[in-house]
Amino acid sequence: MTIDWNQFTPWSALAGGVLIGIAAAMFLLLNGRIAGISGVIGGLLRPVRGDIGWRAAFVLGLVGAPLAYALFGQLPTPRVDAGFGALVAAGLLVGVGTRYGSGCTSGHGVCGLSRLSPRSLAATLAFMGAGFATVFVTRHLLGL
Repeated sequence: MTIDWNQFTPWSALAGGVLIGIAAAMFLLLNGRIAGISGVIGGLLRPVRGDIGWRAAFVLGLVGAPLAYALFGQLPTPRVDAGFGALVAAGLLVGVGTRYGSGCTSGHGVCGLSRLSPRSLAATLAFMGAGFATVFVTRHLLGL
């Protein structure tokens, strides 16, 4: 493995992580809610009266932020080395894992770990381990 030092940007990554941490902490302190995406979107699918507004604003912000960024700069071009079928299967597996794990990576990995939740630690270790194993098997054993 080699590092492309021209693309290595630790300061912008650190700044982004700090912004995510501040936003998650503010969301918890000001609203008493966890900023886990699966929970936010799940609440839109099963709406509760008086609970839709902030959830819709949250999702609109997630979608609108890259669109606003595109007005002032160029969005990076993603490169996905997988076919449509693999992407659909991966999306379904992530959805199933999110339901079994009672939350997503943002809920457990960012918000849960910062609250020192043992359940979130177990979930984060499980999905990180599964990700490492998947990459190892697909790249090194299957050569995909």
